[in-house]
Amino acid sequence: MSTNKLFVLPGDGIGPEVMAEVEKIAAFFTKEGIAHFEIERGLVGGAAYDAHGKAISEADMARAGAADAILLAAVGGPKWDGVPYDVRPEAGLLRLRKDFNLFANLRPAICYPALADASSLKRELVDGLDLVIVRELTGGVYFGEPKEIVELGKGQKRAIDTQVYETYEIERIGRIAFELARKRRNKVTSSEKHNVMKSGVLWREVMIDLHKREFADVELDHMLADALGMQLVRRPKQFDVIVTDNLFGDMLSDVAAMLTGSLGMLPSASLGEVGAKTGRRRALYEPVHGSAPDIAGKGLANPIAMIGSFGMALRYSFGLGDLADRVEKAIAGVLAKGLRTADIKGDAAKSISTSEMGDAILAELRVA
Repeated sequence: MSTNKLFVLPGDGIGPEVMAEVEKIAAFFTKEGIAHFEIERGLVGGAAYDAHGKAISEADMARAGAADAILLAAVGGPKWDGVPYDVRPEAGLLRLRKDFNLFANLRPAICYPALADASSLKRELVDGLDLVIVRELTGGVYFGEPKEIVELGKGQKRAIDTQVYETYEIERIGRIAFELARKRRNKVTSSEKHNVMKSGVLWREVMIDLHKREFADVELDHMLADALGMQLVRRPKQFDVIVTDNLFGDMLSDVAAMLTGSLGMLPSASLGEVGAKTGRRRALYEPVHGSAPDIAGKGLANPIAMIGSFGMALRYSFGLGDLADRVEKAIAGVLAKGLRTADIKGDAAKSISTSEMGDAILAELRVA
């Protein structure tokens, strides 16, 4: 049995609590001989700043580069609001994405039948929802230059953020979306703002050309990002795979998260190119939710998104699709029994803690 090297970065806030539940499951798989995981831990975000004065150390970047997959929980919190911008907690996450060229962010939004009533929308709109947002992650306005605040004098300043995309960046994220759609319901919706943004004009042109050249068998439609936001809360089940840029993907995936009942339910995967020697993609997996410092240390956090992110690692980095299916089935089984953390409690009589939810999912895996 080969060893799967997993580098875990619990980070800040509720991060260590939810990551502990993943480590329970990985340890169970290893102990039972189902799959062997070698886990190494590091620091990122505010925890790394407190220890090293930076958002991630060079040593931990090296460990991340040597791992088969990186699992990150959450970064940030008001404790670090005053630190210099270039060493803010989020800088550690951005560096991992940029240095390892993790250009494709996959954010599934699945509404489990047992949680349909926890959504802010009516049950009939979300019951059975299963879509994926494919977000370009290393380009666009978050990384474009110039990015600065300029003093103009007389009390005036000018803030500049630059939206930049090149053809190859759009092609490679489009290719990920089309290939994913072929394994699902064979439909891609490409989203931009070509009516007011030149980057949107190029995005649309490149997607049309790529579709014509390589993916004519996949259904492709186009929707302006603001209209897509509206449609996500109007008729979300019309979508299969949505592909969009960094900024719009950030916003739209958070909208999609709430369709499922809670940010605590959404995992994500950030994928790079396939390595020529390893045949595997460099990848980082993280829940969509933040560090939630207001509930940190209270056992209130929902670990399902973190466990689901580990499930995505099983599927995309370790080639253990059957095991990923078992993890997803275990989550569904626990929810079907009515077990809820506080964020998805709804009308349930009581809620369970972070560790109790992890234990319940582990119990489902033991009998699977």
